[in-house]
Amino acid sequence: MPILSYDSKRDESGLMQLLQEEGEDWSCYFAPHRWGNYCRALAESIVYVAYESEKLCGFCRALKDGEFYIYVCELLVGREHRGNSLGLKLLKRIETNFSDHDVYVMSDADGYYEKIGYKKEGTIYRVK
Repeated sequence: MPILSYDSKRDESGLMQLLQEEGEDWSCYFAPHRWGNYCRALAESIVYVAYESEKLCGFCRALKDGEFYIYVCELLVGREHRGNSLGLKLLKRIETNFSDHDVYVMSDADGYYEKIGYKKEGTIYRVK
C-alpha cells in the first residue's frame, strides 16, 4: 500500500470521499462552506495519503513549527482498512521525513496512540 505526498489534483476527490464516509465527526472539513478553506489548509500542511487499489484509504496531516516541531493534527484511516497498521505507517512517514524534529500528535483518540507506544506529554486547551 503506497504512502504518497498529497497532490491536490490526484487526491482531493478521494480525500473528500474518505471524510464523507467517516461521517459527521469530520463534517467540519467537508461541509460545502468549509471545503475551500480546508483545501487551502492542506496545501499549506504536510500531508501524506495511502492508497489501495487506486482508492485513497487513509491520510495524515501535520503542521511544521519552524525548525523544531511537527504537530500531527489529523490521522484518518477508512473503516475497512483499519487494523493493518496503516495509521502507524502514515505516522512513521512523518517521523522518517522529519527525523530532526520533535513530532507531537494533537489527539482526541488517546487510546490509539497509547496502543502504538506513544507517550502522552502535556495537554491542549481550546482558547476560543
